[in-house]
Amino acid sequence: MSPEARPTIADVARKAGVSKGLVSFALNDKPGVSAQARTRILDAAAELGWTPNLRARSLSTGRSFACGLVIGRSTDVIAADPFFPSLIAGLEDVFSVSGQVLVLSAATPGRHEVETYRGLAADRRVDGLILTDLRAADERIALVGELGLHAVTLGRPDVDSPFSSVSVDDGAGIRCAVEHLAALGHDRIAHVAGPDAMLHARRRTAAFEDAARANGMSSRVVRTDFSAAQGATATRDLLALADAPTAIVYSNDQMAVAGIGVAERLGLRVPGDLSVSGFDDTELGRHLRPALTSVATDARAWGAAAARALLGMLAGDAVAHIELAEPTLVIRESTSVSPHPPTGGLGRH
Repeated sequence: MSPEARPTIADVARKAGVSKGLVSFALNDKPGVSAQARTRILDAAAELGWTPNLRARSLSTGRSFACGLVIGRSTDVIAADPFFPSLIAGLEDVFSVSGQVLVLSAATPGRHEVETYRGLAADRRVDGLILTDLRAADERIALVGELGLHAVTLGRPDVDSPFSSVSVDDGAGIRCAVEHLAALGHDRIAHVAGPDAMLHARRRTAAFEDAARANGMSSRVVRTDFSAAQGATATRDLLALADAPTAIVYSNDQMAVAGIGVAERLGLRVPGDLSVSGFDDTELGRHLRPALTSVATDARAWGAAAARALLGMLAGDAVAHIELAEPTLVIRESTSVSPHPPTGGLGRH
């Protein structure tokens, strides 16, 4: 784009209906801009395709204008999980127009992860961090505070935290899935869950067990690392039981897709013999045959909200805890009435 054609701060101000000074404050992460005004300005800048002169800003402020995202999972799991590309897209929707560079790292939880955070803090390589996959008594909260960085957590930690958070009640989506299956006559169900160390996996498991109990259903939980491979293994083990479930609620879509493949290789029909529901409502699940019933979340919107919250913290805004809309269940072809009359088989685990 030629210099004459590039949008200016004045163009952004006109589109957002605010002064050039307020636009400058918002785009330079300075205090004095309300959250609503900052969102309106960033949206206007994105629509116009405005981009900042990052080199000049960095020299004048002494900041890196970079934010970090460290994903504490194996690269194989990250590569296969569509949640993270959507989350990153949402972060970039906001960071790209505010002059922030997103620095992405994958690190194995433990010493390697600690070293990764310390490396990002060294020489102010990043100004702030997005913390995902919160764990029980998460040590990263204190670590990031000690490093003097701002942060936003995806979800509320179970320890004291000085950081803003952006949360979704994913347990509500799991409850909807269980209630849907109960209404279809299923009384033997299972949950293929994520690792118990992760708080959101714990919340989904607790929601599943509570909903199953409330609906008088026998239930079983199998924990995995969220990967398709472990989802397939869990499905195979569940279907080998004498009192196998007639429905399985998976904690993400990739495990649900793997589970459908396992069931069909065993000669079972989905949903005739086994009902399956997923989580995240990814595009692939919509095009399966049968199309996947799944809990719909908006990872991209979550990423955008987290990015705005982090920019707010960098601008000096007060700590805020933002609750996004509850997920909803999208009912498709992979769930149907139970193939068996209620028997009260599985037993609760």
